[in-house]
Amino acid sequence: MILSRHPRLRWLLAVIVTALAAWLLFALLVRPSNERDWNADQSRMATADIAGDAVAIHNVRNATYRSTTDFDVHWETRRYDLSRLESVWFIVEPFADWRGPAHTFLSFGFDDGDHVAISVEIRKERGEAFSPLLGLLRQYEIAYVVGDERDLIGLRANHRKDDVFLYPVHATREQARALFVSMLERANRIAAEPEFYNTLTNTCTSNIVDHIESIAPDRVPWSYKTLLPAYSDDLAYDLGLIGTDLPRDRYRAAHRINDLASRYAADPAFSARIRIGSALRRE
Repeated sequence: MILSRHPRLRWLLAVIVTALAAWLLFALLVRPSNERDWNADQSRMATADIAGDAVAIHNVRNATYRSTTDFDVHWETRRYDLSRLESVWFIVEPFADWRGPAHTFLSFGFDDGDHVAISVEIRKERGEAFSPLLGLLRQYEIAYVVGDERDLIGLRANHRKDDVFLYPVHATREQARALFVSMLERANRIAAEPEFYNTLTNTCTSNIVDHIESIAPDRVPWSYKTLLPAYSDDLAYDLGLIGTDLPRDRYRAAHRINDLASRYAADPAFSARIRIGSALRRE
C-alpha cells in the first residue's frame, strides 16, 4: 500500500484529519449570538410591530454613503399601511467576474410611491469579510436588513459599482402583503433568536424562496440557479415570476438600473426615478 510505504504521508494525513475534525467540532459547538462587535451599518436589527393593516418597522437603515467605507448611518422607525401595499420587486446584484455569485433581495412598493427593501445578509463583525467556506462552518450570523432603497440599491450600484438588476414581480396585492409580513415576522424571530448563515441552506436567495413557498407551495422548484443566484433572475423569468414581455435574450439588459441609480442618486424621488424606463413599469 502507498500509505504503508510512506510514513510521512500517513503522518500528514493524520494531521489533516485531526485538524479538520477539531475545526468541525468547534463549528458544531459554537452558538449564534446577537451580542458581538458589529459593523456600524449592521449594529442594529430590524423588528416590526404588526397590528392589522398597521406596521411599524424599527431600525430601518437609511445610510448616506461617500464610499463603501465612509458613511453615516441613520436608523429610523417607519410606519406603513398594508392596505396600500401594491407591488414587489426582485433585485439581483452579481459580484464576480464569472456569472454565479450574487446577492438578491426584495423591495416592496406602496401606492403612495414609498418603497422599503428587505435584504437577507451575513451580519459582519468589525473587520470581517465574507468567505463561502467560512459560511459553511457557522462563522456568520444572518440578518434581515430593512432599508431605504437609496441605501440598499444605491450602495451596490453607485459605490460598489456592481451591476444591479431591478425586476417587477408578478404578485397580487394579497400575495405582496403575505410576502412582506412573512419576511418581517422572520426578522422578528432572528432578532430574538439568532441564526447562523449557511452558504448552501440559509442564504439571501434560499430565504426568498422559503418565503415564496410559504405563500405559494411548490411555486419554485429546486434548481442550481438558486445556489448560483446570479442565475436566479433566469429562473424567475422561466417561472413567470418576473413581469416583463421582453424576450429571454433582452430582458436582463433592459432591467439594469445602474445608469438611472447614478443619475438620480441625490433625487428625493430616487425610487420613482430608477423605475422610469418602460421595462420597469409595473404591469
